[in-house]
Amino acid sequence: LMLEDCLEERFEFTGCKISLICDGQILTILRDDKEDIPWPNMWELPGGGREEDETPFECVAREVYEELNIQLSKDDVIWSRLYPSMLDENKKSVFLVGKLTQEQFESIIFGDEGQSYKLVSIEEFLTSDRVVPQLQGRLRDYLEESL
Repeated sequence: LMLEDCLEERFEFTGCKISLICDGQILTILRDDKEDIPWPNMWELPGGGREEDETPFECVAREVYEELNIQLSKDDVIWSRLYPSMLDENKKSVFLVGKLTQEQFESIIFGDEGQSYKLVSIEEFLTSDRVVPQLQGRLRDYLEESL
């Protein structure tokens, strides 16, 4: 799927995550430390589940706004790929990579999901044992393809 199609199409997918890159660092969110959620107390990426018949961009833009109070624009998104959903391998989820400015990072108002957020180096994100492993693999796919 071309990037535009992946952002604009209404097809069956369960959710959308985005790796927002700011000066070579990645914006990560620390998940809540609750026993009843997947990957408690692990670092992950902004995004979440699809609502109704959202496109991938509508889904991720809403989630990024809810989680970080950032208005994402389509021009910020530079890469997309479909993967099996992390919670149900028979379904699809969308992984995006986008650009984040320092101004956007400094303007973040953190929402009520998750414990905190921070920028980490790509290296740290890929090697930490406290990052959701599927997301590490997806970011690695992007980096290998973009080199």
